[in-house]
Amino acid sequence: MRPGNVLTPLQRHIPRVEWLAQGWVTPDGKPAVGFKSPEQGAATAVRAATSPLLEGHGGAYCQDCDIAEPAGTEDMLVGGVKPWAIDPDAASRLRELSAGLTGLDAF
Repeated sequence: MRPGNVLTPLQRHIPRVEWLAQGWVTPDGKPAVGFKSPEQGAATAVRAATSPLLEGHGGAYCQDCDIAEPAGTEDMLVGGVKPWAIDPDAASRLRELSAGLTGLDAF
């Protein structure tokens, strides 16, 4: 799931001048175009957890309150589900690695 670009208190220890340099805010301090409020950023997760419209779509990659379309680029700043995010072999390797590192059985 991709909540999008969200300005939250997680950035509080980063100097504001760096926010501007990263393009997160405009020179007057307002969120840059494309940034969401924390509430807007949470909306996709809330919808994915509660919407009956997503029943039967377990494991789907969601963004902007819907199932994401395939990505047209590997650029992480551009939306869409990347091929590696839905690769069943990669998912299996991750489950096995996670189980080994945590000492828990793979699910």
